[in-house]
Amino acid sequence: MRHFETRLPKSSHNAVGRPSPHDSAVTQVTGRAHYIDDQPLPADALHAYPVLAPVAQGTLKQIDSAEVEQWPGVLAVLTTEDIPGRRDIGPVFPGDVLLVEDRIHYHGQPVAVVVAESYELARRAARAVSVEVDAEAAQLTVQKAVADQRWVRPPFTLTRGDIDQGFAGSDHELAGEISLGGQEHFYLEGQVALVSPTDDGGLFVKCSTQHPSEVQHLVADVLNKPMQAVTVEMRRMGGGFGGKETQAAQWAILAAMAADVTGRTVKLRLARADDFRLTGKRHPFWNRYRVGFDDEGRIQAADIEVNGNCGYSPDLSDAIVDRAMFHADNTYFYEQVRITGHRAKTDTVSHTAFRGFGGPQGMIVAEAIMDDVARHLGKDPADIRRVNLYSPGRDQTPYHQTVDQFVVGDMMQKLMDEADYTSRRQAIAEFNRTSPIIRKGLSITPVKFGISFTVQHLNQAGALVHVYTDGSIHLNHGGTEMGQGLNVKVQQIVAQAFGVPLASVGVSATRTDKVPNTSATAASSGSDLNGMAALNAANTIKQRLIEFLVERDGADPDSFVFEQGQVQYDQGSLTFKELAKAAYEARISLSSTGYYATPKIHFNRAEGKGRPFFYFAHGVSMTEVEVDTLTGEQAVTRVDILHDVGHSLNPAIDIGQIEGGFVQGMGWLTTEDLRWDDQGALASFGPATYKIPAIGDMPAEFNVRLYDSENPETTVFRSKAVGEPPFMLANSVWCAIRDAVSSLSDYRFSPPLTAPATPESILAAVTATRAWSLQKQEHDDAE
Repeated sequence: MRHFETRLPKSSHNAVGRPSPHDSAVTQVTGRAHYIDDQPLPADALHAYPVLAPVAQGTLKQIDSAEVEQWPGVLAVLTTEDIPGRRDIGPVFPGDVLLVEDRIHYHGQPVAVVVAESYELARRAARAVSVEVDAEAAQLTVQKAVADQRWVRPPFTLTRGDIDQGFAGSDHELAGEISLGGQEHFYLEGQVALVSPTDDGGLFVKCSTQHPSEVQHLVADVLNKPMQAVTVEMRRMGGGFGGKETQAAQWAILAAMAADVTGRTVKLRLARADDFRLTGKRHPFWNRYRVGFDDEGRIQAADIEVNGNCGYSPDLSDAIVDRAMFHADNTYFYEQVRITGHRAKTDTVSHTAFRGFGGPQGMIVAEAIMDDVARHLGKDPADIRRVNLYSPGRDQTPYHQTVDQFVVGDMMQKLMDEADYTSRRQAIAEFNRTSPIIRKGLSITPVKFGISFTVQHLNQAGALVHVYTDGSIHLNHGGTEMGQGLNVKVQQIVAQAFGVPLASVGVSATRTDKVPNTSATAASSGSDLNGMAALNAANTIKQRLIEFLVERDGADPDSFVFEQGQVQYDQGSLTFKELAKAAYEARISLSSTGYYATPKIHFNRAEGKGRPFFYFAHGVSMTEVEVDTLTGEQAVTRVDILHDVGHSLNPAIDIGQIEGGFVQGMGWLTTEDLRWDDQGALASFGPATYKIPAIGDMPAEFNVRLYDSENPETTVFRSKAVGEPPFMLANSVWCAIRDAVSSLSDYRFSPPLTAPATPESILAAVTATRAWSLQKQEHDDAE
C-alpha cells in the first residue's frame, strides 16, 4: 500500500482547511431538515409513554393498570415482566435497570410503559396507572454519601512522588474546597425514538442517539434477538452534548419492546419536563484540596480529592470521575501529587456524560488553587499560573504520561499582549479602589485537555466509501451529526483525498448495517476517528486507481496529483469522472471500507500509570466581568480566546464550536442551577426554573482566534479535536468573578465561591470577603 501523508499540501485548491458551511445549515434554518419527530408515521402507528415512580426511594408493591387497559385506544401496559431478555442496560457496569423490578432508585424512575393510539392518550394513561410503593427517605447529597462511603464504583487514587515529603519541604500550605453544580444538557431535540417491525422479524430503529451501535446491541439483548436483526439509523440530532451517549438507549428499547409486542410502528417522545426529570445531568462535584508551595508560588505538593455525585447507578461515572482526576492538574506540574476520586451514590437519576466528561469538574480545582496561592502571596494570578506550567524537565502528569508539547506559555503571552492584560489589570485595580458598588474582575486561564476515550477499546472507527461511475462519491461513517459539523469535516477529508469539489461527496445517515460496531460520537474524537477511517477508505480506492493507470499507461506511481476534479500524472491527465468510468470498465473495485484505531494509548489502572491520551488540545481565555456587590448580579463584558486546533479542518466550524463551548461552560459556572426538593424530585424541570445563557448574556466583546500550530501526532491532516476543550475556557469567567469579589479585600483573600456563581452565591462570597477584611483590620489595629 502506498503511503499517503496526513499533512496538508500547500495548494489553493484544498478542500480541507476551508471555512465550508455546515452541510445542513440551509435546511436547518429553513425548517427543511428532518428530525425523528418530523418523520411521517404509518396510519396504524402507536405511541408509547413511561409510567413514573412517585417517590425517590422505596419498594414497588404493585402496578395497577387494569382500569387504564380498558380505555379505548390503549393497547398495552408493559412492565419488567414483559421483557424477554436482558433487564439491566448498564453500558459498562450493571445497575441501570430498564424498568423498576422491585426497588425504586429515583423520583420518576420508569416502572412501566403505556402503548396507545395517540401521544396525548399515552401520556394521560401513563399518569392514570396506579403505582403502590413503600416509600423511604432519600439520600441526596454527595457530602453524606462520601461520609457514609456509599459508592457506585470503588475509589481510585493516582500518585506520583512522596506527598508527605512534598508538604514537609513546602514554605506555605493552603487548603480549600469547592462545590460544583450539575448541568442539564438542554438539547433542542429531546429524547425520541421511532421503531418499526420488519417483515423478517427484525426491527428498524430511528433514534436520536450519539451511539447507534449501543442502541442496536441493547435492543437486541433486551428482546432476545441477534444484532443483525436490528438496524439503527441516525441522520441528525438536535444537540446531544453527551446526554444521548448512553441515555438515549432506554427510550429506543421501550419503543422497540412495544413495536415487537404489537407488530406496529411505535414512537416514544418524552415531554420536555419529563426529559429533564428522567435523564442524567453533568455530575455535580464536591472537591477538596490541600497544597504546599514555595515563595514563588510553585506547587511542591498537591493532595486533591474529587467527589462525583453519580446518582443511583454507575452509567459512565467510573470513567467520568477518572477524567476529572486526569484533569485536576490542567496545565500545571505538581512536584509531588496524590489525587483521589470517589464515585458517590445518591438517590437521584443516574448522571451521565456531558461535554468535557468530568474534565471541567477536575480542571477548575487547578484554577482555584492557582488563585488561592496568588492571593496568599499577594501576586498576580497570571504569574502564578505561568510559573507552574508544564515545561521540559517538569513534564510528567500525575498519571505518568509525559507532556511533550509546551505551547501554553507562548499562547498565554500572545493573548496577554494582544488583549492588553497588564494595562487592563492596572486600570481595573484603580477602578475598584474608587468604586463603592460595582467591582470589575479580570482573569486569564489556560486549558490542557486530553484527547481519546479513556476506555481504550472505544478508540476505533469505521467508514464506507463508494465511487460511482459519474465521479460522484458516497460517504458513510460511524460518527453521528449532532450539529457540531462532523459530517462536513469528514466530507472535506474525502474530497481532499480524491481532489474533487466538496459537492461531489454525499454523506448519508449513520446506519449500523453500513458501518458496524461503532463507538459513540463523544470524547471530542469524532473527526479524529471517523475522519481517519474515511481517509483510509478513500486512500484504498485511490491506490487502486493509481495502480490501474500505472499498469495501463506505464505511469510513474509518484507522479499523480488529484486536484480540482482532475487527475494529472506523467503520462497525461483525465478528469476524475473519466478515471472512475475507465476503472469500472476495467473491473476495478470502487468501493472500500476504512478503519482506524488510535495508536500509542494505554493505561494500567492497577498502577495508575500510562498514556490515556493520544495528544492534548490547548487553549487560553481572558475574561473581564463586572459584579454588583449589592445584588450579586454579574455581567461578562469582554472575552478574548486563543485556541489550539492544530491545522484546522474547517476554521468556521471550529470557531463556532469554540464560541458555543465557551458560552455553554459559562452557563454551567454562572446561571444553570439544578435543584431537587427534599423528596428527591427535580424542581428545575424547564426553562422557567432553569436558566441557560441567552443572547443578553453574551459577552459585549467576544474575540476568538485560532493558534497557528500543527498536531505533532499523526492525526487527520494534523488537526486537533475541538468539541470539548473550549468548554473549559469558561473557567476564566468564574475566576474573573472571584477576582472582582477579592478586590474587596485588596486581593488578599480568595472568596469561597460555589458554582454556579448565581447572585446568591456571589453575595455569599461578598459577605465572606467583607467579614475577612473586617477581621483583618481589627487584627491589624490591635497590633
